[in-house]
Amino acid sequence: MSDDLEAYFNALGDTPYERVKNLMAKLRAPDGCPWDREQDFSDIARYTIEEAYEVADAIARNDMAHLREELGDLLFQTVFHSRIAEETGAFNLDDVTDDLVRKMVRRHPHVFGDAHERSAEQQVAEWEEVKAQERATKQTKNNNKNKSLLDDVALALPALMRAEKLQKRAARVGFDWPNLDGVVDKIMEEAQELKEASESLNADAIEDEMGDLLFAVTNLARKLGVDPEVALRRTNDKFTRRFKFVEAGAERDEKELSNMTLEEMDALWDAAKVQEKRS
Repeated sequence: MSDDLEAYFNALGDTPYERVKNLMAKLRAPDGCPWDREQDFSDIARYTIEEAYEVADAIARNDMAHLREELGDLLFQTVFHSRIAEETGAFNLDDVTDDLVRKMVRRHPHVFGDAHERSAEQQVAEWEEVKAQERATKQTKNNNKNKSLLDDVALALPALMRAEKLQKRAARVGFDWPNLDGVVDKIMEEAQELKEASESLNADAIEDEMGDLLFAVTNLARKLGVDPEVALRRTNDKFTRRFKFVEAGAERDEKELSNMTLEEMDALWDAAKVQEKRS
């Protein structure tokens, strides 16, 4: 950073917290950045989601330098939203951080209160109970406008993640399969219905049944204690890794994939699986 830029950096404040707040205020000021001034909550929401995924990607790659940068980008999104809210008189960044700390203190009575030490599993159960109490309090304050147990499951979540959260929420009141057999039977039922829909060539019916099947498979993952989002991401990585092996094999044999038979590509795919088992 040049001396001039360093001076601007130092002028923003004495602490990192002050600097990031003043940075956002400067960007949104009349003489600030035209692009930043034009943004509203809806405009930057998608960037917030993108930054969260980039954080997850850096973690998956164990890239600490990248993770440091992406966490900063994600923090910037929080500061951005908070500044827009402050300009409308709704709340500010101090309110956001204060609410966060209060909530975490409230949800950790075994750390900040008189509750006894508990295991990780007990803490998860207690965490969900406190969240349920908080939702009930919010509903009371809102004159019970949000009557459904599912109302605050975010619509913007990835569909697979939202399906899991909806299922978990319903399971808390007993709306759940008692064992794995029921879920597996449901998957088989939905697969058959999807097959029948595909034979009808009705696009809406096919899409509907495909969603039902994915929802049922997500339910099975939940019952098995598997995060379906993580499991699918892992399979995506595995597919990518093996397909690249197929591509490398085709290049070694001086062949184009488009000119190879499925049997030839399957042979390379099987070779990739064997190699993975050996490594």
